[in-house]
Amino acid sequence: MIKYLDLKAVNARHGDEIHEAVARVIDGGWYLQGEANARFEAEYARYIGTAHCVGCGNGLDALTLILRAYIEMGVMSEGDEVIVPANTYIATILSITRNCLVPVLVEPDIHTLQIDDSLIEQAITSRTKAVMIVHLYGRCAYTDKIGEICRKYGLKLIEDNAQAHGCTALSTFNSQLSTFNFQLSTSKRTGSLGDVAGHSFYPGKNLGALGDAGAVTTNDKQLADVVRALGNYGSSKKYVFDYQGVNSRLDEIQAAVLSVKLKYLDEDNERRQHIGKMYYEGVNNDKISLPIFSNCNVYHIFPIFCKTRDALRNYLADNGVETMIHYPVPPHKQHCFGTWSNLSLPITELIHSQETSIPCNPAMTDDEVQRIISLLNGYK
Repeated sequence: MIKYLDLKAVNARHGDEIHEAVARVIDGGWYLQGEANARFEAEYARYIGTAHCVGCGNGLDALTLILRAYIEMGVMSEGDEVIVPANTYIATILSITRNCLVPVLVEPDIHTLQIDDSLIEQAITSRTKAVMIVHLYGRCAYTDKIGEICRKYGLKLIEDNAQAHGCTALSTFNSQLSTFNFQLSTSKRTGSLGDVAGHSFYPGKNLGALGDAGAVTTNDKQLADVVRALGNYGSSKKYVFDYQGVNSRLDEIQAAVLSVKLKYLDEDNERRQHIGKMYYEGVNNDKISLPIFSNCNVYHIFPIFCKTRDALRNYLADNGVETMIHYPVPPHKQHCFGTWSNLSLPITELIHSQETSIPCNPAMTDDEVQRIISLLNGYK
């Protein structure tokens, strides 16, 4: 059986270092807001290319705290709108609704699977305060047009970087026109492309912890300080509370594990890119389609599309290949968002009705990848 994702095998490659890092934390006797946390935050900020990184409990909390911080800072207020892709995991949208803000769903581009930048401007109203892009599947969602729109209308650009750790993008904007600190034709990592970004380190991510964990990255010191306080019950000084905050902190064990795995992230992403290239070069079946190729892709998920998805998944399972669906029901069709049930978002619905995720992770062998390619090409 070729598992969709064998986390035991993924983590075993660095098992000795991970065990040593965890043991140091346990033996050190300090389990929250200590040296391991400070070290990882500094390392990850440096890696992403931002001045600040604030660890938190998970990716949903990261996005939620960002929006809550903007409300506390007076940048947003309840009822304001945030433009967001209709094709995303529900956490992206929950971060908006949890802050009593209004998600404005915009269809994706069927070729890139990311938010269609040609549809964003027409969705802007007087209540729009931000655009939240999602680097879904490990593919960079940022475009120069999105950056230009945010500058034109004075909107915050927020990145959901839960699935694209280590991915890069290329900007061609003149740096004098940019508020996002791009240099002319300079490559930057996702998580540093806009005003602020939320990251998830769920175990299955390219950079995965051994439990829930997340972070916020930004160059805005005030925003970082408010996010940190909000995640610490609203306190920046012990027993002094400036905000009505929550408890969302990155614990020392997860921080220590992430510091180990961060050292190998680029290597792991290169392996994913090698596997992705094999799929793009090898899959050749009229019944199966792949999204347009992108150099800005770290292949957190490798999606393929088939009108007879269930039959394809059963065929692969019968031949020893495990697959997943990301995601079977789009957010606007979920029961919790019943008021959206009549929305017509045909591209999003098409993606969600045909998408199948095939194995793509650094623990796989070339022989396993080639077997999957042969099976896909033999599907009838």
